[in-house]
Amino acid sequence: MTFSRSTTVTWQGTIMEGTGTLAAGTGAFTTGVSFPRRIGEPEGVTSPEELLAGSHAVCYAMVVTGALGRANATTKSTTVTCTVTADKGDAGISIVKSELTVVAEGLTGLDAAGLEALAQDAKGKCPISKALNPSIAISVTTSVK
Repeated sequence: MTFSRSTTVTWQGTIMEGTGTLAAGTGAFTTGVSFPRRIGEPEGVTSPEELLAGSHAVCYAMVVTGALGRANATTKSTTVTCTVTADKGDAGISIVKSELTVVAEGLTGLDAAGLEALAQDAKGKCPISKALNPSIAISVTTSVK
């Protein structure tokens, strides 16, 4: 089974003074984009790096949740935070790392070490992680509450 998703950006103006609007093909969201806000203070608009962080967090959360179920473990809630770091140099902007943090609240059926092993294994099974590797470092940190 194959499937596709799309977004559309409409840009007006120059790179430094212009702005854009990003719209999900599904209608799930519409948000503003701006190059100066990309590398400066966001001021309520998003960036490719933030969108990548969102994609990585959502994808990884789904993989971890599925793995927990296959391990007969449950949580009251699982929170995944992803921080994408970029470097702006003379050659332009490069994504240099993606850090995933998993907090499992009310974990049952698995101990903290088991969660750590499961989370590290899930890193290699997440399609977004696969798309990013081996070009950037991806780290995972876990905790249980």
